Amino acid sequence: MARITTLSLLAFFAFIAPFAHAIKFALPAARLPIPKCIWNAAHTHSLVIVTANVGPGPHQRVDIEILDSTPHRNVYLSKRDIKGETRLAVTAHGDGEVGVCFKNYLSPEIKLDMARNMSRTVDLDIDIGADAVDYNAIANQESLSGLETEMRKLEGVVKEIVDELEYLKKREERFADTNLVTNRRVQNFAWFTILALAALGVWQILHLRSFFKRKYLID
Repeated sequence: MARITTLSLLAFFAFIAPFAHAIKFALPAARLPIPKCIWNAAHTHSLVIVTANVGPGPHQRVDIEILDSTPHRNVYLSKRDIKGETRLAVTAHGDGEVGVCFKNYLSPEIKLDMARNMSRTVDLDIDIGADAVDYNAIANQESLSGLETEMRKLEGVVKEIVDELEYLKKREERFADTNLVTNRRVQNFAWFTILALAALGVWQILHLRSFFKRKYLID
């Protein structure tokens, strides 16, 4: 029964796991363009393949940059003036998000009032993890049958799911540690507040007692 439940969970995650991401958008031109970034989650050592198809556009230059969201802000790749279909591959250095950023620079010889309707169309396809692996090339290289190739694909998907569950487990443990530290600090602050109020109360009693004695109101 437990084995059936595990297989059902694996099949469910394999069905909903978003390994491939495709998007199409217009990239407006500007002298100092604001980068258009598409972010996707990736785990350590995950293969990320970016396929960008940039449409034509005169007096415009499209640059691409691939970076991550880690504190180091690693820049994996940067390329200027991409045209047509461009295929890039990088490997994630850590758990987090990998961003693909585009900038469309306007040629200095074009007036700004003419650039309002100038843009280039970008058709972006991002494959991450098991979906980025070319299993057809592996099958040809290792002489695998169709069933063996499908099993290899399933193996890659299962590995992605295990990595995802491990990442979620680590993140849950990190959140639990943060909650414990926060609760400890709140508890220490509460005790400090109680002691401070008690000390203030004692000081007020002693001060009033001394004041009343000076006024001969009490013995």
